[in-house]
Amino acid sequence: MSGHSKWSTIKRKKGVADAKRGAIFTRLAREIVIASREGGSDIDTNFRLRLAVDKARAENMPKDNIERAIKRGAGEDKDGTVFEEITFEGYGPHGSALMVTCVTDNRNRTVPDMRHAFTKYGGNMAEPGAVAWQFDRKSYFAFSASELSFDKAFELGIEAGADDVVDGGDTVEIYAPVELFKSIADSLHAAKVHPQESGLRMIAKQEMELDVESTLKFMRMVDAIEELDDVQDVFHNVKVSDEALAALEAA
Repeated sequence: MSGHSKWSTIKRKKGVADAKRGAIFTRLAREIVIASREGGSDIDTNFRLRLAVDKARAENMPKDNIERAIKRGAGEDKDGTVFEEITFEGYGPHGSALMVTCVTDNRNRTVPDMRHAFTKYGGNMAEPGAVAWQFDRKSYFAFSASELSFDKAFELGIEAGADDVVDGGDTVEIYAPVELFKSIADSLHAAKVHPQESGLRMIAKQEMELDVESTLKFMRMVDAIEELDDVQDVFHNVKVSDEALAALEAA
């Protein structure tokens, strides 16, 4: 399991996610609005909307909130708010690379907030394309090995055309081409597997490993960026070592 995924699990255990559940619901609602606006309100035909709704349900987002967001995106519930998607690219300490996806109703607020979060921790924003080439867009699934063993997950993944199936001990990860997301999601659903994480992610072509102190500084920057209201996802190329994870968990 990737270091950042493990750090996400640690944060959940420490109650950080629960303390920010309102912010999580806001981000999920924006994702649903965008998906519904672009592809319509039918989750059976709008794959992106189905994914967004599945994420919302996994976070126990109230049904009324989900339905209201779908209606807003489809234009059935007009409140005058217009959201747009923005992807930021940037560098962190020691040349580490980050991709940040946002959904915002005010670009003039989001851009300076993002720039401040980068510069505060010794990073800087980059021009479009300067960082993106270091990443590949992939379908991603992570689930408990108690639901499906690595051996069975490996068979499922290979049959479905996955690029890689990773044994993380308690967790199994599947990486696959973007166009195979739905078929793999359907295969996991048929096997009664409920992914802890699933979605389309930017995966670093080559990870870099920093010393523990530099990793801690980097992850503090990632946390600061993730805390911004308009941020949806943060992807990076830093490999978080077991020593750094232990230090993060103890913090």
